[in-house]
Amino acid sequence: MMTLAIHDQRLAKPGPQHAALRDYDSVRRAIAFISEHWRTQPTIESMADAAGVTPDELHHLFRRWASLTPKAFMQALTLDHAKGLLRDSASVLDAALDSGLSGPGRLHDLFVTHEAMSPGEWKNGGAGMTLRYGFHPSPFGTAIVIATGRGLAGLAFADPGDEQTAFADMKRRWPNATYVEDTDGTTALAQRVFDTRLWRPDQPLRVVLIGTDFEVRVWETLLKIPMGRAVCYSDIANKISNPKASRAVGAAVGRNPVSFVVPCHRALGKSGALTGYHWGVTRKQAMLGWEAGQVGLH
Repeated sequence: MMTLAIHDQRLAKPGPQHAALRDYDSVRRAIAFISEHWRTQPTIESMADAAGVTPDELHHLFRRWASLTPKAFMQALTLDHAKGLLRDSASVLDAALDSGLSGPGRLHDLFVTHEAMSPGEWKNGGAGMTLRYGFHPSPFGTAIVIATGRGLAGLAFADPGDEQTAFADMKRRWPNATYVEDTDGTTALAQRVFDTRLWRPDQPLRVVLIGTDFEVRVWETLLKIPMGRAVCYSDIANKISNPKASRAVGAAVGRNPVSFVVPCHRALGKSGALTGYHWGVTRKQAMLGWEAGQVGLH
């Protein structure tokens, strides 16, 4: 996956922020420490020190944020866990195709219905489109939510101080569109994405995919990966009947404009390696660990 340098390891102390952003600020410092030291099984005291909190605060933080203990979260970041996510990855996609995106097997996942913009709208750089956007707190830092009248069109993430850089990156995808800041108008979408109580099959989240035909096919395949599982790029290439296109698939995954909802963080290297992530590997680790808590890794 392509990587954007959004100061992935910038671990400044948190300031006055929304509670969700304070939590993620501590979590990302802990993740950075765990990622470097997990082989030595660091103590909760050393993890807490790296995160700038007490051991009790760290324990309650991870319980509140991911429904996991710090030790279980550390296990979720290991290569062995990643390999487990990949187990039978090709058949995971086959099963998803059989059951449909809103099948009963997706008990712990967002329910999404999607459509693709016409190729002309993409080729014109979004000319004639009005995209509303807002900055919102999320479990993974500040989320930039971008919407059309038809549904969610973009979702990006930023660390403190990087919000405008991340937004500029999103604007480059559709440079000719008209952008209107509308935090109030995008709040309901942000809540629908990040509040698991609103993940309901009878009220699917509407997503609009704006990209090339090839990119949209890759993104549609990503939507079929259930939470708690992962696939490798070659599986995606095979699924779109282009087995030699793993590198192009990786590029398309990296250009996914609807992060988290279209779960490009569930695409791993064949060995289980996390590879890159457009919004920072630390954030990819956070998403996979958070999802481990949602599916019941305790």
